Parts: sequence; structure tokens; C-alpha cells
Amino acid sequence: MQGSGREARIHYMAGTFRLLSDGDHVRCAATGVPIPLDQLRYWSVARQEPYVDAAASLIAEERARKA
Repeated sequence: MQGSGREARIHYMAGTFRLLSDGDHVRCAATGVPIPLDQLRYWSVARQEPYVDAAASLIAEERARKA
């Protein structure tokens, strides 16, 4: 993977994602925790946000419902 130490820009799609700019991680939208791209499993297509785990995804979903 290129972009060591840099945050990647990603377009999230159903079941996959596309790298828009090189990097080796993204930041969880709910917690701010860095997520290595090879460990990225959770994201929202509608909000274009990555999540570190299912719990963080649920937190983001609940926030979105309140907004």
C-alpha cells in the first residue's frame, strides 16, 4: 500500500470502496480512531463515512437519526 502514514480519501460504495487519493488509513467518523485500509470493514454509503467497528457504525446511525 502506498501513502504510508497519510490519510486516504475514499469513495464508499455498496460492498466495496474506491481509493481517490493514496494513503494507508482513514479516520472513524464516530470515534476519530485511525483505521488501516486493510482492516476497513464498516462504512456508510449514504454519509460517505468509515467506522472502526459495528458499535461505531451504530453510534453514527443514531446521531444521523437525531439530526
